[in-house]
Amino acid sequence: MQVSVRDNNVEQAMRALKKKLQREGVFREMKLRQHFEKPSVKKAREKAEAVRRARKLARKKAQREGAL
Repeated sequence: MQVSVRDNNVEQAMRALKKKLQREGVFREMKLRQHFEKPSVKKAREKAEAVRRARKLARKKAQREGAL
């Protein structure tokens, strides 16, 4: 990952880097890796996240269909 610094504006480059890392999920992964997670717990968490994503997608799709 690369961020360029323009006109010695380091603060702007730091904000851009932080936004890129946030989008990639680096901070979230670091938080999850701080402690060991049992495989069964990991599997349950990932399944719950998938269900949450599917519901969110369906909700957004229904909202778009209703708006049209």
